[in-house]
Amino acid sequence: MIQQLFAQNATKIFESNESVIGLAVGGSWLSNEIDEFSDLDLILVTNEKRSTDKSKMLQYASLLGDLISAFTGEHVGEPRVLICLYDKPLLHVDIKFLTLDEFASRVENPILLIDRNDQLQQILDQTEAKFPYPDYQWIEDRFWTWMHYALLKIGRGEYLEALDFFGFLRMIVFGPLLHIKNNNLPRGVRKVESQLATEDFRLLIGTVAEYNKTSLITALENAIALYQNLRGGLYTENIKQNKKAEDAVMQYLAKIKDSRSE
Repeated sequence: MIQQLFAQNATKIFESNESVIGLAVGGSWLSNEIDEFSDLDLILVTNEKRSTDKSKMLQYASLLGDLISAFTGEHVGEPRVLICLYDKPLLHVDIKFLTLDEFASRVENPILLIDRNDQLQQILDQTEAKFPYPDYQWIEDRFWTWMHYALLKIGRGEYLEALDFFGFLRMIVFGPLLHIKNNNLPRGVRKVESQLATEDFRLLIGTVAEYNKTSLITALENAIALYQNLRGGLYTENIKQNKKAEDAVMQYLAKIKDSRSE
């Protein structure tokens, strides 16, 4: 696979670079799920912090091949990642630039390609990877206001904004909760097509609407039913439900549903 060849080449290049403490690979590499559509997730550990200077990040990335595009990952909450597109062959590579101290905080245990003096392995042995799980109370505190927001957009005829908002809900709420129900890591909607039970995937698809009021209302009703079902199965008694907000939004849903169609 081109990802493996790229990683092997990166290893050869960085082995002779004295500023590099280690190189590791994560993502789909760890589960042997790499295919022709996979990107490559590299972790580059250097002796000095490089992630605050994009020009220095680019210097490292440029060593690895024909770099035709690169930008930092603020939009996904990770400015230490340089998102790269290489050509010949065309390949998406994410390079996370870390110091040795930063390497300890991680969501998975990567495979080490370079590890000078076993410094990375010592950190892996002494610390634990922790994947972030959703805060159920955080979701419950927001969910019914989110539903009201979606209804406002539908009622006003702003269907594109409503459609986009459903995507947000699938990424932040439904995908993670369904993954947890199916004993997966809560990675948004990543691989829901293959990692969810058939019925759960069907329920998730029920939140995908077409560009019209009737379809959007149906998707919103499906979203509410799905959330209530997931909440009942996953939440413990210490999660405080906002019944007053829930009842008010359900009444408003009935009002918007009965109002004049587009």
